[in-house]
Amino acid sequence: MLLRGESGEIMAGGRKGKYEYWLTEDGLTLLSAWARDGLTMEQVAKNCGIVSSTLREWKNQFPAISAALKKGRNLADIEVENALYRRAVGYEYEEVKTKTDADGGVERTVTTKHVSPDVGAAAFWLKNRRPDLWRDRKDVKMDAEVKTENPFEGLTTEELKKLIKDG
Repeated sequence: MLLRGESGEIMAGGRKGKYEYWLTEDGLTLLSAWARDGLTMEQVAKNCGIVSSTLREWKNQFPAISAALKKGRNLADIEVENALYRRAVGYEYEEVKTKTDADGGVERTVTTKHVSPDVGAAAFWLKNRRPDLWRDRKDVKMDAEVKTENPFEGLTTEELKKLIKDG
């Protein structure tokens, strides 16, 4: 049973911060969903009614909690990668429109729409997936020796002060 505290945090069975609830199927599903939705570990901890250091301890102590949080983050990353890829190469989708006429009849129209590739998304994808070929900055290696001559090398502090004073 989920209860919410005064500040909106979820409390397990009315007891704030007990790990037992978060090891249940419902608790693990919530943890995974929060991670998938992009919540930070601090926000997840607050939702659990605990501090972030306790959540870190739970992740180390209970593999199921750690796995649920990883699964949520990985799923979100995959969804974003897929969306970025589709945007980079373009895609088609079906748009469905429904109209009801005066007699109560329903007319359904399905139209295939095309979304053109997005150059910005393609560039972002390529710069990150193939940086050897597409990154903006190129690494240039130079093998040279830089020689400098210091005309004041070997002078004592007193000699340098005298040069400064005499101008």
